[in-house]
Amino acid sequence: MTTPDHATTAPTHPLLRGSDEVAALPAAEKIALTGGRDFWYTHGAPSLGLEAVMTSDGPHGLRTQKADADHLGLHDSVPATCFPPAVGLSASWSRETAAAVAAAIAEEAIAEGVSVVLGPGMNIKRSPLCGRNFEYFSEDPHLAGEMAVAYVNGMQDRGVGTSVKHFALNNQETDRIRVDVSVDERTLHEIYLRAFRAVVTRAQPWTIMCSYNSVLGTLVSQNPFLLSEVLREQWGFEGLVVSDWGAVVDRPAAVAAGLDLQMPADPGAEQALAAALEAGEIDPAHVDRAATKVVELLRRSAAVRSEGATYDVDAHHQVALEAARRAIVLLRNEDQLLPLDPETAAEGALAVIGDFAATPRYQGAGSSHVNAHRLSTALDAIRESAGDVPFARGFVPGGAASSTEDDVLRAEAVELARSAGTVVLFLGLGEDVESEGYDRTDMDLPAAQERLLEEVLAANPRTVVVLSNGSAIRLSETLRSAPAVLEAWLLGQAGGEATADVLFGRVAPSGKLAETIPLRLEDVPATPYFPGEHGRVTYGEGLFVGYRGLDARGTEVAFPFGHGLSYTTFEYADLAVSARDGGLVAELTVTNTGSREGREVVQAYVSVPGSSIARAPRELKGFADVTLAPGASARVTVEMPEAELQYWDVRAGQWAVEGGTYRVEIGASSRDLRLEAEAELAGTEPRIEASFSTTPLELAAIPGGAEALHDLAGHLPFFQDPEMAKMFEQIPVGRLTGFGGFSREQIQEFLDRVNAL
Repeated sequence: MTTPDHATTAPTHPLLRGSDEVAALPAAEKIALTGGRDFWYTHGAPSLGLEAVMTSDGPHGLRTQKADADHLGLHDSVPATCFPPAVGLSASWSRETAAAVAAAIAEEAIAEGVSVVLGPGMNIKRSPLCGRNFEYFSEDPHLAGEMAVAYVNGMQDRGVGTSVKHFALNNQETDRIRVDVSVDERTLHEIYLRAFRAVVTRAQPWTIMCSYNSVLGTLVSQNPFLLSEVLREQWGFEGLVVSDWGAVVDRPAAVAAGLDLQMPADPGAEQALAAALEAGEIDPAHVDRAATKVVELLRRSAAVRSEGATYDVDAHHQVALEAARRAIVLLRNEDQLLPLDPETAAEGALAVIGDFAATPRYQGAGSSHVNAHRLSTALDAIRESAGDVPFARGFVPGGAASSTEDDVLRAEAVELARSAGTVVLFLGLGEDVESEGYDRTDMDLPAAQERLLEEVLAANPRTVVVLSNGSAIRLSETLRSAPAVLEAWLLGQAGGEATADVLFGRVAPSGKLAETIPLRLEDVPATPYFPGEHGRVTYGEGLFVGYRGLDARGTEVAFPFGHGLSYTTFEYADLAVSARDGGLVAELTVTNTGSREGREVVQAYVSVPGSSIARAPRELKGFADVTLAPGASARVTVEMPEAELQYWDVRAGQWAVEGGTYRVEIGASSRDLRLEAEAELAGTEPRIEASFSTTPLELAAIPGGAEALHDLAGHLPFFQDPEMAKMFEQIPVGRLTGFGGFSREQIQEFLDRVNAL
């Protein structure tokens, strides 16, 4: 058993201490509280009259198991509403939608006796190959944080706890149980912790789930820097840290580091903790803290427990339907092929091709797999609008078909396409390709589907492609040539109806890409480093994840981050940007210049011209949506709070705003930027004391520093020569003992004078 250095030292931070009430409990009861009773339940606290509480998988719908239990979706679960997974929900760019989905899941949780829903998943989509990307929001930390804050508040306002996950740097499934992540300090805070920081400081989730992996050589479950220093001391997290199921290998070390609850049950771990306490290898205060956090959870849950609670299945289906409608992204629509006319389609002018139209891919595989109350198919929904539209399967998902069967299905589909006025072709990835537990090996559509696409387009150029997938796929040149393409992601149980609503124009598409669709896997900044080797992965792309890196290199993409078309058009005008409360506020007028109602997501990207630190060309720092009737205008406000404008100052180990000019670009995507304005912001950067390692260049940034240095060493020859002086700019002043003949005492006196300025 390994024991951290601090394990035998009592914590001093208020959020790391337990309550007197819990400290008085029997040791065995406190120890039991730090682990699960079984697979889904915590222990109760009999001495305090508190019952155990139940947890359940369910970022996009409950996966509550009342009999056989597992965390991989192997056994049955109770029926529940299957909402769009995070990949679809995030494409809505709608805080309101995220909150509504979470509130509905909370109602179902109360009805099933569930106190904590294990979600949302909010890891950054570093690579499109991550097998679990369908369960995560975005490649961008601001968008991920906004969606997570809305989700957590929406659920917890109804009295059900969340468990935001997976904290932290769990961005791949390959070797996820043991992989050790190496990441630089700025990237850690600005990309991978930023969304978690937002949700903790603005929503206080009841629980946070720690991940399996290690970070810089230490398992997250035993990482005091992440679980105690960052979460509680820096961010003020008041809730409970729970392990991912099976993530703990050493409960005494984990509890000492800041973990409160190990799941599922592990009697051996209880014995190990008891032995460590008896041997004085862990301070009892750590156990008191962990047990206190669990007791607080038990009390919160008891306050809202409602025996016999029910929910409206039909109403929740409507919530799922509205979320699915908003999730669909119109990538391409040449010559306004969409929307389709249902009357023309009913006259035999429309054909539907593709297995996913009849057997939809609507959620991911693994621990989040929901046993849906009902399931609408796109084929049925299309037929409800347009009559008995002919259908051809075209392919068998998952590569289960023989080449002969593929040939037969493809030939039938091509013949149908040739006879139709317009084709709607459903393509995508199966659960065999995208799942918890393993990563994809490429970004391609299956070869059988690519060939079907080529032949259908050749037979009928009036083809609308509808994609079903849980992460970005490579859009071949053929696919990009299709006149209309809908990225439908994974849409949950109401996805079929939502797709038909968009196809026939009952709803104008308003989804936006929450992840870039690159032309090639090789273009993705993380590709050279993903997924690592021999149990180690280095985040070598640093800050330049997703569109940040693609923009920095000027790489062409298939469709940029934030892209999404509508059946109407919008004009942006009259931008004004001002500083407010340490952040920025943009105000502009948006006008619907088309002929139908539509919803637009206005995006604000920020840059700092002449910045002294490495930055992406622009970063998303705010967004707002607005729904407008034809010809209508509205004044839209986009807030960019101070916390979103901060960078991590590695010199001081803290967040800071760089002072100077900030450029705000407003647009409909990261590469469709229509307005820009600038504003000045005062910096909050800490003053860094001059030391022997400070350079003349750094001294020049200190008021009076350059003058003081000139007084000290301006007489030296290399200060007289401009070329030599420029070379000297980056030599630490401590080296003047060799170059200038100064004693260390003289240099220290000089530094003391500078630091007193």
